[in-house]
Amino acid sequence: MFDHGIFRITAAAPALSVANPAANAASSIQAIESSDADLILLPELGLSGYTCGDLFSMDSLLSDSLVALKRIAEHTSGHQAMVVVGLPLCVQGALMNCAAMVAGGQVCGIVPKSFLPNYREFYELRHFRAASKSDPVTLCIGPHQVPFGTDLLFVRGEATIGIEICEDLWMPIPPSSQASLAGANVLLNLSASNETIGKAEWRRDLVRSQSGRCIAAYAYASSGPGESTSDLVFGGHCMIAENGTMLGESRRIGDGGEPVVVPTMQVTCDVDLQRIEHDRRVMGSFDDGRAENHTAVRRVGCNLGNSDSPALRLELKRTVEGQPFVPTGDDELASRCSEIFAIQIAGLVKRLSRLPEDQALTIGVSGGLDSTLALLVAIRACDVAGRSRSHLHAVTMPGFGTTAHTRQSADQLIAATSVTAECIDIRQLCLDTFRSLGHKPLGIVIDASTTVDGFQQSLSDVTLGTGDLTFENVQARIRTMLLMSRGFVLGTGDMSEQALGWCTYNADHMSMYNVNTSIPKTLVRFLVRYAADHFFDGGLKDLLQRIADTPISPELLPPAADGSIQQNTEAEIGDYELHDFFLFHFVRNGFSREKILFLASHASFTKQYEADTVAATLDTFLGRFFANQFKRNCVPDGPKVGSVSLSPRGDWRMPSDADVDTFRGGQ
Repeated sequence: MFDHGIFRITAAAPALSVANPAANAASSIQAIESSDADLILLPELGLSGYTCGDLFSMDSLLSDSLVALKRIAEHTSGHQAMVVVGLPLCVQGALMNCAAMVAGGQVCGIVPKSFLPNYREFYELRHFRAASKSDPVTLCIGPHQVPFGTDLLFVRGEATIGIEICEDLWMPIPPSSQASLAGANVLLNLSASNETIGKAEWRRDLVRSQSGRCIAAYAYASSGPGESTSDLVFGGHCMIAENGTMLGESRRIGDGGEPVVVPTMQVTCDVDLQRIEHDRRVMGSFDDGRAENHTAVRRVGCNLGNSDSPALRLELKRTVEGQPFVPTGDDELASRCSEIFAIQIAGLVKRLSRLPEDQALTIGVSGGLDSTLALLVAIRACDVAGRSRSHLHAVTMPGFGTTAHTRQSADQLIAATSVTAECIDIRQLCLDTFRSLGHKPLGIVIDASTTVDGFQQSLSDVTLGTGDLTFENVQARIRTMLLMSRGFVLGTGDMSEQALGWCTYNADHMSMYNVNTSIPKTLVRFLVRYAADHFFDGGLKDLLQRIADTPISPELLPPAADGSIQQNTEAEIGDYELHDFFLFHFVRNGFSREKILFLASHASFTKQYEADTVAATLDTFLGRFFANQFKRNCVPDGPKVGSVSLSPRGDWRMPSDADVDTFRGGQ
């Protein structure tokens, strides 16, 4: 029903006149007309006003509230949106605080409030009766019998909607918890929550955490400034959260901005029902909870025929981060980097505790991003563990593709960090291996008389772009052999390389422990910059910033004539920004190729990408991801730091020989 499972919700607090249902119906209709949402949520008792006090007992207020409900129902005839409004209703001679679901010109169902606050400034028991098992299952609204009760779920397409009212959320087990276990993926709360110091943050935490516990979307609409009267002020706090993340919230009175009073406080966001479905599917404990839930529910269909087709919307009302592994905002990014470093260091300290005191910790340092990050983690782990940095052996192994830029960076980095340095030129060993294999590296004929310098000179005549996997893999494996022969080897490869198989099997693919194993490439650069800003100063800080700006390359092919890096990884396989975006949404969210492309078209990437480029890079990602599971099945131990990990022990398990066709859309 909804394109890619996107379901648009508006939570609004319209202008309100206390005890004037006709005026409140008019302002509610105005809020409905101003929204293009699939569902519009309005506040608790929004047709009458929440602060009516003893006026709730008056026939005029009650009858006019019912007239206002019918007016809104008539207005929604042929309208795309479902609308949820609050009003007082007489039920079996008692007054009840209710929420009405209105769609397609009719009242589809009514849900009463389960828990009534009767403390401090609240005294709802003076006027209302809470929901109970003795309630009727239907109410007569005009000529129609309308479903009534707390057991109602409202269904339209992929959306199953549960409703609770204000205080219900504050309970140890809110009704929305039972509704989610019964299948509700969209939870609504009509509220009249007045503003007091610190209450907004508590309210925000409740909404966010309840959406996370229930693995659902949770929309909350609280009474606006027009409700303020006597001793209370209402701020119009409206929020929409999804699975533990706040998607958006309105302005409110007391939010720190200019103390202005606007006619309507509202927020509109797109929630992702497919993501919610995926997360519930993979979280077995949620299903266990559902099995223990014996609450019977009634499902009320709210489908509207042809109007169910998704509206044409050019703008997506949710943020799609182009770098989902990298937090936005300097403070959040710094906090995340600090936490990641702490996890990496703690994992390595534990592993070091199982090694002899004099055991060397060996790491290959190339002058690139990944090995720099691993070295920084190792240094701080040694400091924390009380080990001398001299036990950390940093080995540089220049080969046929090593440039002066990266070698200089590696040498300066090692010198500035007081670790034990060692340099081994691997070119002669590689040349000997080529001879033993009878291989012509990059098409160059070699024999017993070929020298390293002569061969290096011959490489300058090779046409740029010429490939030779044997030439590359021999260098990578020689380096690993040398490292493994020197002690406990710390791996440096990152999660993006694991996803793409961008490593040589049993070479840089292997180590005794890998602190970078679940760090995506887009985040590595920020971690190095964070270390530069927070752990070091002076020349080392500048050096780390220089390394962070270095193009990403394994440097296994000869440099260009001017000495610059020829082998640019991103030029060959596509930008890591795109690959990490695909990795997140494929592994974390389980999305299809079409859904990922849809999100990419709305993502805030650091640069503009043509649609064809995005699609081609996604196909490259999927092809390489499926082809290289055999490498991921035997990766070293390493700490999981985020919601995505490709370790076969910690998070991701798939067959090495799965077919990619289905996941490429049957291409």
